[in-house]
Amino acid sequence: MLEFFVKHYAHVCLTALIAIGFFGMVAKRNLVKKLIGMSILQSAIILFWIVAAYKQGATIPILKEGMKTVEPAEYMNPLPHTLMLTAIVVAVVTSGVAIALLIKVYRNYGTLEEDDILEQL
Repeated sequence: MLEFFVKHYAHVCLTALIAIGFFGMVAKRNLVKKLIGMSILQSAIILFWIVAAYKQGATIPILKEGMKTVEPAEYMNPLPHTLMLTAIVVAVVTSGVAIALLIKVYRNYGTLEEDDILEQL
């Protein structure tokens, strides 16, 4: 059992981060804490994809003059890393819009507690 955790420590840590982020989004009643949970969840999923796409000993898929050819299985696929750059941009924009909405909610209701807002409706 310990050998599994040592061998897959990155996946275990990222699974814990995903669980923490999900818990923050579902269980917390404060909207700022929900936003923090969402950010943790987004970051953990991005890191999970990057870790999953990593290959030990792989090389970049670019051949220069004088380089020896490598088996295709020994190249690292750049597509997951590229897609995660796009996901990072989406996460930043999502967080920015969420912060703007939180400011608007606070100005209208005077609180960021979900229960208090629902009582005022």
